[in-house]
Amino acid sequence: MKKSLLGVTGLLLILIVVACNVTKSTSGEEETQDIKKIVQDYSGGNSEGVKASITSNDLIVTDSNNKETTYELPDDIFFVSIAPFVETTHPCTNHNLTGCQGELAETVFDVYIEDEDGNVLVDETMTSFKNGFIDFWLPSNKTYNVKIQYDGKLAESEISTFEGENTCITTMQLT
Repeated sequence: MKKSLLGVTGLLLILIVVACNVTKSTSGEEETQDIKKIVQDYSGGNSEGVKASITSNDLIVTDSNNKETTYELPDDIFFVSIAPFVETTHPCTNHNLTGCQGELAETVFDVYIEDEDGNVLVDETMTSFKNGFIDFWLPSNKTYNVKIQYDGKLAESEISTFEGENTCITTMQLT
């Protein structure tokens, strides 16, 4: 009996030591992909009963019970959402992923983004979400030239991705 009790105790001790040393490790890249997916879901309209906004540092989600959860954004990338417009816009600083509405919903645009060193980050045709915005994750702490074309019209702007900068760009009028 003593021998079997010692064996069971030893086995339990081994299991406890092994269990204490097992941790779920998530790489920074996986965490970044997770936050990007969460943001994309909200931007794409998958947000029943939830409010979500994004600053240069945080994603803030408020559920239907007004419980707020804050997700810290990675330091090396910056989220910015742009709503090109022809006639109607609204003032915006921090993008409300579940509340902001741009004029040109589900519209196809030609988008070109170049950094201050002349490196092209985006040169493609993109479609805005149902909310009329186009989302981008850009490297932090840089300045970019953005050109958006639609229906023979062009909007150009300089944006920056430094801490405290706007995540919601509603000033790009297509003329």
